[in-house]
Amino acid sequence: MQLFLALGLFSAVATNAHDLASRSEVKREFIEFVQKFQKHYEGESESATRFEAFLDNIQFIQAENAKGHSYELGLNQFADMTIDEFSMTRLGFRAPRQQRWGSLPKLGVHMYSNRTLPTSVDWTTKGAVTPVKNQKQCGSCWAFSATGALEGAWHIATGKLVSLSEQQLVDCTKEFGEEGCDGGLMDNAFEYAKESSMCTEESYPYLAKDGNCKKARCTVGIPQGSVVGYKEVQHQSEQALMDAVSQQPVSIAIEADKRPFQLYQGGILSGPECGAQLNHGVLLVGYGTDKENTYWKVKNSWGADWGEEGYIRLARGVNGPGECGIASMPSYPIVRSSPGPSPGPSPTPAPPAPPAPETTHYEKPPCQDDEMEASIQGLDGSVCAPHCDTDSCPLDVPEGTTAKPQCALEDSSTGATYCALMCMHDSACPTGASCGVIGIFSPGICVYASSTVPATTLQITQSSQEKLIV
Repeated sequence: MQLFLALGLFSAVATNAHDLASRSEVKREFIEFVQKFQKHYEGESESATRFEAFLDNIQFIQAENAKGHSYELGLNQFADMTIDEFSMTRLGFRAPRQQRWGSLPKLGVHMYSNRTLPTSVDWTTKGAVTPVKNQKQCGSCWAFSATGALEGAWHIATGKLVSLSEQQLVDCTKEFGEEGCDGGLMDNAFEYAKESSMCTEESYPYLAKDGNCKKARCTVGIPQGSVVGYKEVQHQSEQALMDAVSQQPVSIAIEADKRPFQLYQGGILSGPECGAQLNHGVLLVGYGTDKENTYWKVKNSWGADWGEEGYIRLARGVNGPGECGIASMPSYPIVRSSPGPSPGPSPTPAPPAPPAPETTHYEKPPCQDDEMEASIQGLDGSVCAPHCDTDSCPLDVPEGTTAKPQCALEDSSTGATYCALMCMHDSACPTGASCGVIGIFSPGICVYASSTVPATTLQITQSSQEKLIV
């Protein structure tokens, strides 16, 4: 019935489509569209509305593609919707109503570390990204962005890629400030994941509507306690964002309520058509270059029929908030492997282990309870840094160390200060550490080589620089 209604409406509506090749072409396009996406319209009135929107969108597509953009538009499942209708049902990111982070477990700000960055990154080729999902008519983009970041972090920590439940976040996060299908914030989802185990997609499937929390009956995908916090990426810094996504997939917020985004088919989206009023949560999975045009690779949650099999490439190298606001509010979770006890009878107790050798402060990680494992802005490697409220630092150093402890490091996001071993040459540092120097007259810090990047990045305080120069 819906096809006949559409054909009947054609003669009444298509007479204004002067730039289309012919009425038969419009008829063919619309019939194929209805069949391909299995559209179902309720009555003649809705059919007429959908057909008019389709005609308007196909004219827009032809006009824009004729301009020779770095991207192409095309007919997708949203081609029978106006931009207002599309925006009301396919977005859902809500900016925080109060100061971001609040009491959440923020583990510092990810700054560009001045290290040499890879020329390209694509986590979809490294097994850290699940297949493209579809949020449908529910404004739950924030949940899909959050599960994508958690899935990637869990894979990197454990080698296991587990598809996580967006429906769990939609149903169970009201007390964390989320509003289900009416929108939410990825940071709040990370807070929930820190306090609760995360269910698998298979055991808690997506319904695209609000519901009651059923977490008690699901299969655990990430155990409680495995998510230890998350980091904010330095705002409006493409270098910091490249640095972050080279380590793991990153949750980002963008503006996606423009027609080129609605009808995107492929290529690198760029230009004034994409604003920076954040309203959609997505997942940054990498970056690269295509014929000298640099881009970000982004996983969306509108199904694999949209865009480049569910992905979009956004222009990289755009100052300020970045293309579509991509650099405005990035963040990512910190996840560690946390296997639970094996089921079954208790094993036979093992014989007592020999006493552990005594350790000092400033050893190679893993660190003592009163130390923070951190990297230092501008240096490769990691340190174990005791906290210092004043200039007083623990004086027990590894054997053979002549480098002096000093309250020399600071977390720029919290103002907390930490101790480090100040050095002038490698021989002053503990075995296995080297004297890392930033610039010519900056202080040297004893740093251990590390294959992983610690969650927290500290910077050298100005007072420490002045002391060493003197």
